Amino acid sequence: MPDRSSIAVRSAFILCSCVLLAAAACHRSPSADVVATVNGKEILRADLERYYQASLGDNQQPSQVEADLRRLQILHQVIQDEILQQRAAKQNLAATDEDVNARLTEMKTPYTQEEFDNQLKQRNLTLDDLKRDIRRTLTTTKLLNKEIESRINITDAQISTYYNKHKAEFNFVEPQYHLAQIVVTTSPSAQSGNLQNNKASGEADAKKKIQTLYNRLQSGEDFGSVAMNFSEDPNTAPNGGDMGFIPESQLKSDTAIYSALNSIKPDQVTQIMPLFDSSRKVSAYAIFKVLAREPAGQRELNDPRVQQAIHQLLHESQKQLLQSGYFEVVQDEAKIRNYLAEQILKQGAQ
Repeated sequence: MPDRSSIAVRSAFILCSCVLLAAAACHRSPSADVVATVNGKEILRADLERYYQASLGDNQQPSQVEADLRRLQILHQVIQDEILQQRAAKQNLAATDEDVNARLTEMKTPYTQEEFDNQLKQRNLTLDDLKRDIRRTLTTTKLLNKEIESRINITDAQISTYYNKHKAEFNFVEPQYHLAQIVVTTSPSAQSGNLQNNKASGEADAKKKIQTLYNRLQSGEDFGSVAMNFSEDPNTAPNGGDMGFIPESQLKSDTAIYSALNSIKPDQVTQIMPLFDSSRKVSAYAIFKVLAREPAGQRELNDPRVQQAIHQLLHESQKQLLQSGYFEVVQDEAKIRNYLAEQILKQGAQ
């Protein structure tokens, strides 16, 4: 009969073997189909490649180094999104089928079924892919509304303090134009910036999309709503296309736009205007709305437009700060393994 010491040694050996096997399992190389894991959830190479291909412009052929760098950047965003998706699921904030179908219906509104199917084909998306992307976007919005927006509180005292420190900014030394815009870009790799995650796939599609949006405005649809849902400028789309006040001298640098703005009254919109890059190639199409024209002079704090402008500025500032901190915290709490980064680093060392 074995003595107690031999049993203890044998037990310790078995325990040690189990620990080593468990550790080996944890560090086992992943399938070639997996580029990263987030808390054990696999991110597949096929999904990364889909996002990568969608980010490329027409006939764009990056070098291998540029391609790897872009994939790493996209994967970082996918990892961050997966962290948020998991966090939202724990709080029962995932978008419902009803949410997804409602958003899909809105996205299809400007197009015939054939045009919508061509949109998906050009973006190399299936309908299921699109629904999945919509669900993730809506889920992230729900989470950030709860975790970030609910913490933002702009007080009258903060608005007053800002005004007193920046009073000179509200002294217009020249006439100002308060404008809003709807922008559709010709580059398929640009960010959509809108609620629908809707993006033109090239110049021909951009022309068709901006014409459809112009027709909707002419039919009486609200400019701000159309801008939030379909404009592709990430800086102004969330605010209904509001560009704030623009000095007259700045507008005069583009004679075509300046002339178009002065041919309409406040609350009216321009015709479709082409926007050009530095090489005079059309980079986007835009529709502008004149919200107001303001003469030169000091604007006082009791002006509702001044208060609204300051409130919006302070809100965006707090939102960016809180989101930056939130993203860092949730990332620190997650267990992440980036196999693509490890692979690139290993190949570079050879």
